[in-house]
Amino acid sequence: MPRRPAASTLLDVSHRLRPRDYAIAALLDEHTTLTTTQLTAILFDSPTTCRHRLQLLRRLQFVDRFVRNRPGAPNPVCWVLGPLAARYTALARGGMPPTRRALRERQDRVYSSPALEHLLAVNDVFVALLHHARRRPGTALTRWWSERTTTAAFGRRIKPDGHGVWVDGGQETGFFLELDRGTEPISRLVDKLASHRKLRAEGGPQYPVLFALPSRVREQHLHRRLADRPEPAIVVATTSAESGLDPAGPVWRLAGNGRHRLTLAELPSSHGQPGPLTPGPARPAENPLRLLATR
Repeated sequence: MPRRPAASTLLDVSHRLRPRDYAIAALLDEHTTLTTTQLTAILFDSPTTCRHRLQLLRRLQFVDRFVRNRPGAPNPVCWVLGPLAARYTALARGGMPPTRRALRERQDRVYSSPALEHLLAVNDVFVALLHHARRRPGTALTRWWSERTTTAAFGRRIKPDGHGVWVDGGQETGFFLELDRGTEPISRLVDKLASHRKLRAEGGPQYPVLFALPSRVREQHLHRRLADRPEPAIVVATTSAESGLDPAGPVWRLAGNGRHRLTLAELPSSHGQPGPLTPGPARPAENPLRLLATR
């Protein structure tokens, strides 16, 4: 098979790039990797159109892809930054572009990561919110931060899987996400709340901690454990796939509040007082789709 030509410069391909392509680059830079299905849900009306566009961007060396084949497991096509998208995102934030060797190592690290399935599942939750917002005017995911960005933004007090701000009409709901795939003891999930309690005590926001769990049974086990070790300073809500696949919908069960389920917008949430540990309401520059000229 002939090797693809070396990447040209951003100026060479600039006439081929569209606002949506820059949005893809920004999403991959922040969230490491997204599947074709996820990118379709966020940005395209047709899976075929999405595949064709991504293939063009790959030929331009703007993005790249891999498939990690494993027996008995889903094998989605995963997209990562290519040389030109990596150069664009680094320069756009005032950084130094990665060398070709550094980029190859970054791509291989994603491919080899034992946490890849967990990362894709975390991204699925936020992708579902973005997809919901495409279909429901008046709703929007105005902030979507990765684990890395969230940890840094909150002074390394916490290390959730992600943070978002959801807007539904006049209601703005900040939240922290903890995605559980059933590989840890329930006690470990409860222990994660200690860092959130510390953040809250030091002036952090009053955001709910959301646990997305693999089954209703595991969700019930977590609620029983939370009843034994209540965290009155922290709002905790849970869901599982059996409660529904739309995280914006009435799928969230508050700890200590019976079995009634609430929508994401109905969960108690407050940005708190301005301070070093409270980023406050989402700014336009934080919108995950800020680079789109039109929707």
